[in-house]
Amino acid sequence: MSKEHKEALVRGRREASAIKAYLNAIATKRPGRPVTKDSLNQRLGNVNEKIKASNDPLKTVDLIQTRLEIEKALKDAEDTNDISALETDFIEHAASYSVRKGLTYSAWRQIGVPASVLKSAGIPETRRR
Repeated sequence: MSKEHKEALVRGRREASAIKAYLNAIATKRPGRPVTKDSLNQRLGNVNEKIKASNDPLKTVDLIQTRLEIEKALKDAEDTNDISALETDFIEHAASYSVRKGLTYSAWRQIGVPASVLKSAGIPETRRR
């Protein structure tokens, strides 16, 4: 394997990693009211109080599951806290990745990438016929 081929593989992996991280981050953002760390912590406190006050074992196990889901959501919020850094990496790599993979503006838009991010990445709005 030539040096150029190895460098191309490394570049491809780096691009794919940056693209995937950004797409995962925007996928966790849901439309509507934003879920913040503060709101999750408040819900966690409420659930913990309900667990302490519960006398029903079935209700308690449901509340424990809810607590586990809230704790996971808090961890995920910390992992994707800085979407701007992920967006910057996406912008840096998206154009060359798109060319190499044959991805269009429309494909990126349909998966949820904002038009402003695609514009910053240099991916032109095109129409396929």
